[in-house]
Amino acid sequence: MQQHSEPTYYALLGLHPGASVIDIRRAYRELSKRYHPDTTDLPEIVATAKFREINEAYATLSSPERRLNYDLKIGYSRFGVIQAPPDLNRPVSNSYDWSKSAYLDPTDRPLSGGELFALFMLGVTFLGCLLLAVLVGITRTDSVFVPMSQQTLPIEQQLTNLPLSKETPILNKHL
Repeated sequence: MQQHSEPTYYALLGLHPGASVIDIRRAYRELSKRYHPDTTDLPEIVATAKFREINEAYATLSSPERRLNYDLKIGYSRFGVIQAPPDLNRPVSNSYDWSKSAYLDPTDRPLSGGELFALFMLGVTFLGCLLLAVLVGITRTDSVFVPMSQQTLPIEQQLTNLPLSKETPILNKHL
């Protein structure tokens, strides 16, 4: 940790370097009450020196930037260092024994509940669309599947398509 014999700010407050902000504040309050020159039985010179050390420690550890710099100075890191495995540079072999696996194919696995539900909803949606298309087809059959001879033509086409005979009063009037 630290190279020289001077105690760290954490040691002055009686804390571990990983202590939380609340723990630092609680330790500072207890120690400041104990070592304040007006409330202690210690000689004033000793109490004042100790109180200054505690204040300096709290001022440094209560500020995130100053605490980070101090931690770097004493060699403490709050971040876990991930070390490379010892066999990192060893060549990878593809000699995995699949007989130990529950599945013959590593991509073959049972479907989860969410996947099964999604497939069920997809099937229900497909069937619903298919039924809707059939119902629309059945209800609109009258205009779609009516033979040409039974469909209603506009009046002009009806007049031109009628055979000429005496029984057709409309044509006789016009002729």
